[in-house]
Amino acid sequence: MRTSDMQAEIRELNLAYLMLAQQMLREDRAVAIYRLGVGEDVAEMLEGLSSAQILRMASSNMLLCQFRFNDTLLVDLLSAHGKERGAAHLHAAILAAGRPVETLA
Repeated sequence: MRTSDMQAEIRELNLAYLMLAQQMLREDRAVAIYRLGVGEDVAEMLEGLSSAQILRMASSNMLLCQFRFNDTLLVDLLSAHGKERGAAHLHAAILAAGRPVETLA
């Protein structure tokens, strides 16, 4: 993949993420904060972004979203394919909820 193609993909992902985050925050703030894994201050900032600000942020050459987990236990639970898939996803949600949210500084 060429660098320009990768940057275009990152820009598209960033734009989709920011638009989804705003929509989620406007519909149900508490659930959105949990699902996005952000703090109250970041949620307020995201919710207040104008369309122009979203486009500028999306144009960054770095991903604005990130995985909320960095250990194999959560990855294993979320990727479960057996009969207990629902229980594994619920267990993963409980584990993720117990971790502190990331905030942008």
